[in-house]
Amino acid sequence: MKINKKIVLAALVLTLLAAWGIRQRSQTAPAKPAGANAQADHIEVAETDVMTLGEQELTQVVVVSGTLRAVQSAWVKARVAGELQDFQLREGDAVKAGQVMGRIDPTEFERRLRQAQEQAEAAKGQVEIAKKQYDNNAALVDQGFISKTALDTSLFSLQSAQANLRAAQAGADVARKSLEDSVLRSPITGWIAARGAQNGERLGIDAKVAEVVDLSQLELEANLSPADAAKVRVGQSARLQVEGMGSPVTAKVTRINPSVQAGSRNVLAYLQVPSQAGMRQGLFAQGQIGATQTHSPALPLTVVRTDQSSPYVQWVNNGHVNYAQVKLGLRGPRVEQTDGEIWVQVEGLPVGASVLAGHLGRLREGLSVRTTSPKGN
Repeated sequence: MKINKKIVLAALVLTLLAAWGIRQRSQTAPAKPAGANAQADHIEVAETDVMTLGEQELTQVVVVSGTLRAVQSAWVKARVAGELQDFQLREGDAVKAGQVMGRIDPTEFERRLRQAQEQAEAAKGQVEIAKKQYDNNAALVDQGFISKTALDTSLFSLQSAQANLRAAQAGADVARKSLEDSVLRSPITGWIAARGAQNGERLGIDAKVAEVVDLSQLELEANLSPADAAKVRVGQSARLQVEGMGSPVTAKVTRINPSVQAGSRNVLAYLQVPSQAGMRQGLFAQGQIGATQTHSPALPLTVVRTDQSSPYVQWVNNGHVNYAQVKLGLRGPRVEQTDGEIWVQVEGLPVGASVLAGHLGRLREGLSVRTTSPKGN
């Protein structure tokens, strides 16, 4: 079977034309990068994103929290039993030390005092009679009219009468003290924090009538672990944020309990808090005690990365990103720092190294770094 030469020639021409078109397209198409996910060869960062490692004065802190309480507070209690009268004070009322707050019905105590006083007067009369009898017998003995035994008997009677007088006077003093105790007085200057009884109630001895607190001196009772307690000393300062207060206050460690608490094994430390307008007993407070100070190379804790087996930082060496494993030490704010940022001691990086900020994220090691100045500078 013969093949038509014309058909073969046409097919050959079409093949040549197709090959020429593919070559032309390949020559005019743009070149692609070596890899689909090729990375940039450098990164630009602001000057503020690079910090120099230097010596810092750090303060190691102990975290504390608790509620404020008044250094001086007292419950006014009934010292004698009876009906409460004339108690008009309410919560929030101010009182002064020694101020009369109310009284227990004094009728019974007044009558007991009169009874004791009358008994004392009667005993005093018996002493006078016994004294005259003794004096008379002493004169008769001197004259030889009575025996020495009669004189001794009169002396014994005088001594008994004097003892009865002293007992009656002591009874009168006890009755007088009970009458005085029927008057309720404030032991300190402060404010009424709670009222425990109402007028007309029959109160027993030691029944709570009102609580008085002195807000001029407040303190925070903080629970410390034994390890933290070993770092805290009397006189150290602390910064506390008190509930409801806009700005932190500076407190001071005034006392540390010498014994641990049973069960929890914690140690109680007491921080004196300066009283300010708006502070109340029972408000929650939390903050930090500056326990130890040290001078050493340090960086903000946010700079240290922990996404590898060992902590490390990213720093610029010869214009390129490098990783440096670091050993971390004491943590805390810088001395006189007010923003609350935590810094940490670092070892393994030369002082003066340019460290990249933590918010830049993890960068490829070896990446070229260029710093840019803020616009307008």
